[in-house]
Amino acid sequence: MKWIEVKDQNDIEYLLDTFGRFHDSCLKEMYLWTNHSVDEDLGMSVSAELDTNIRILFQRQFRNPSAIEMVFEGVTQMHIVPSPINYDSIIYEGKIILYRGLLYWTDDSDWKPYGSSSRANWISASRLRWRDASSWMGRKNRYGVMHQDNETLASD
Repeated sequence: MKWIEVKDQNDIEYLLDTFGRFHDSCLKEMYLWTNHSVDEDLGMSVSAELDTNIRILFQRQFRNPSAIEMVFEGVTQMHIVPSPINYDSIIYEGKIILYRGLLYWTDDSDWKPYGSSSRANWISASRLRWRDASSWMGRKNRYGVMHQDNETLASD
């Protein structure tokens, strides 16, 4: 699975054309991490750089590819709204925008990086790369499995 970097409008169009503009797709998984940490001696290590990164797995109801993984590096903002009860999570048309040096992904074809107040999901970052992940179809989690202890959850 070779990574393809998105640098300009041609790269954006190639990704959108390859993945059918996210039509009939869903956000399957998302993983966020930073370079911040607390060491064993409780000393904190933080970065002055844009060090928030996000990996996302999208799956869709078409082949070639049927799934892609995207990595956003240097994330500046994100807005992810879970679907409410009795509402599907199907993406009908997504888009990627290059605006003022940042790459924006959104699941709303009408969304704009300025003046939008919709319930659209979106992410902005300084770098974006993607790869075919068609072998990652189905319900299996690829970024980790959360084990739930019912007794602990019930007592919260």
